[in-house]
Amino acid sequence: MLNPGSPRPRRLRKNDSVRNLVRETGVQAADLIQPLFVIDGDGRPEPIGSMPGQFRHTIAGLCQECRELFDLGIQAVALFPSLEASLKSPGGEESCNEQTLVLRAIRPLKEAVPDMQVVAHIALDPYTTHGHDGVLTPDGQDVDNDRSVEILSRMAVLNAGAGADFVAPSDMMDGRIQAIREALDEEGMSRCGIIAYSAKYNSAYYGPFRDAVGSSKAAGTTLLSKAGYQLDPANARQAERELVLDELEGADILMVKPAGPYLDIIRLARETTTLPVAAYQVSGEYAQIHAAAQMGWLDLKRCRDESLLAIKRAGADLILTYFARDVAATLRGA
Repeated sequence: MLNPGSPRPRRLRKNDSVRNLVRETGVQAADLIQPLFVIDGDGRPEPIGSMPGQFRHTIAGLCQECRELFDLGIQAVALFPSLEASLKSPGGEESCNEQTLVLRAIRPLKEAVPDMQVVAHIALDPYTTHGHDGVLTPDGQDVDNDRSVEILSRMAVLNAGAGADFVAPSDMMDGRIQAIREALDEEGMSRCGIIAYSAKYNSAYYGPFRDAVGSSKAAGTTLLSKAGYQLDPANARQAERELVLDELEGADILMVKPAGPYLDIIRLARETTTLPVAAYQVSGEYAQIHAAAQMGWLDLKRCRDESLLAIKRAGADLILTYFARDVAATLRGA
């Protein structure tokens, strides 16, 4: 028997009402950003085999999807183009085509759902035949940092001009946040924000995403290794340096990617900056929860919700997650 007056923490866990009163962390629909994939054409959405419940949408389908997401309380989407192979090239020239797919998608999306915040993906991996986030050096052995930054800056201006509310450079090139901020401001686009992929790790969890955007054909080759610019999973101090630099260069929001395996980095980001912190629960995190649930090993909804709570508890203000729609529907009771 405990002595009278002994601590009894279970008093705060005795029933739902008490647990709800003292709950420290919650995930709301407005905290979530839904990543969406867009393709050309007029057909039905294409299911993505490695990502159950996710699709490549045509532009018309994308607009309808965003209407439904907004009605559920999702207030931001991140767009990723999936291009035909014929449009890809070593230099990724299609990225700066003023009629490229994602620009043609942003305009009608903003007309259909004006208050939906549109986040444009700024990197070259959907546009290059080699799948890298930038263009290669003449010898093909490395990514050319400065040439890539010039192209990324032009991409950012084009996406902002089409109506994107935020541009999100995911390339991890040195100096790209400052260059993009300057380019946007020079073009009179100072209202467009930057969500910087500040601590993006060279992770094994990106495979399904590369399948979704069609950059997976080089997967497993030496060429596609992104270790030369993405962060080493063993390192935290380098992440802190990247976070500090991106804030100094003009980022509005700092991001950690992936989320679940890097909760310590999310906490580091939260303690490093007063800017909002975003975290990207990536395709591999989503796929593994679905795969285990399909095998009957895990409860899908409980693991989904617990994974998001962990990311929020670690310090993320915003979460990019493929679960966004389902979570929002659950919160609405739909």
